[in-house]
Amino acid sequence: MLKTKKIDYYDGNTLLEGYYAFDDSKPGKKPAVLVAPDWSGKNDFACQKAEQLAELGYIGFALDMYGKGKLGETKEEKIALMSPFMEDRALLRQRMLAALDAVNKLENINPSRIGAIGFCFGGLCVLDLARSGADVRGVVSFHGLLGAPSNLPDKKIQAKILALHGYDDPMVPPEQVAEFQKEMTKTKVDWQIHIYGNTMHAFMNQKANDPGFGTVYNPLTEKRAWLAMKDFFAEIFAA
Repeated sequence: MLKTKKIDYYDGNTLLEGYYAFDDSKPGKKPAVLVAPDWSGKNDFACQKAEQLAELGYIGFALDMYGKGKLGETKEEKIALMSPFMEDRALLRQRMLAALDAVNKLENINPSRIGAIGFCFGGLCVLDLARSGADVRGVVSFHGLLGAPSNLPDKKIQAKILALHGYDDPMVPPEQVAEFQKEMTKTKVDWQIHIYGNTMHAFMNQKANDPGFGTVYNPLTEKRAWLAMKDFFAEIFAA
């Protein structure tokens, strides 16, 4: 039976609230997958993805980047919440490591089988978690920002990397994709990038319908990308 819980945790003095889901009908320790939300914050979309991961047999954990109860509704509010982390990638990394620490304290997780997925801004968050050298098996970025931080020391990436990207995404132009590929190759990490044609930003989000802004839901790409994620985790958690 699928069960969900909310859990308070901290990054320093900042109170955060995670949402996790698991299937208690399957005994034993389970792999855990963190879910980093888009620029809105820990919204219903992120929590639903945690539940879908639980249905796959994992513990899904929707993490909190902004603080308990903080959500952006308008574009202006979302930018205001996200900007401090874009400007200070060390803060972003610290917030992600706090979420990883919270997951490691959950019951019934297999600490050697932890992964992460993220959407848009959250895609960058999970890539930066990997860049931190964190002990995670793999991360998946869905239509995420790809740019590497310029002010942090290089760490040995332990995670395998899967980036799922729309070719027509105006927020991540081909030049940024090329730089990401060079970065991943230089680190000698096990990496993949899947590029989907006729696909813009936010292709996983059914509420995305703003072509002028570059965010458009694509049901076919959503299906293909989720399947790619499932295959990725099946591979890395079995190893």
